Amino acid sequence: MRKLTRWTLIGLCGLLVIYAGYVAYAEARLGYLQPQGGSTIVIATFDDGERHERVVRLTKIDGENYIAAQHWPRAWYRQALATPEIEVKMDNLFEPYVAVVPMGAELAMVKENYQMPLGFRFRTGFPPRRFLRLDDVE
Repeated sequence: MRKLTRWTLIGLCGLLVIYAGYVAYAEARLGYLQPQGGSTIVIATFDDGERHERVVRLTKIDGENYIAAQHWPRAWYRQALATPEIEVKMDNLFEPYVAVVPMGAELAMVKENYQMPLGFRFRTGFPPRRFLRLDDVE
């Protein structure tokens, strides 16, 4: 009985290591390939004056534009929080926007409308989701 428990624990640890490796590989591959199309846009964030471009999914809810950090690599999200003046490429032209963190009822509404399937969440390792609203610079 004791050996069975020990081997079960070893097997579960092995599965956990394999799963973590799979998630790391999938996230790294996605970050490297930066697939575009459909509802994706390119955003440019800035870190100490250095420009960083990233492909993200755009979701329109009630006439507002939202993007989400729903993968483990999320440097762009931290950069947008630190310097909310970002650029968004729509129609092959970068335009200035301000990244705003939704709060309260708006955040609850965005979470409800921005659902991701369980399979996607499993493949990405169940990262916490963070959202930004893109406001036009006036």
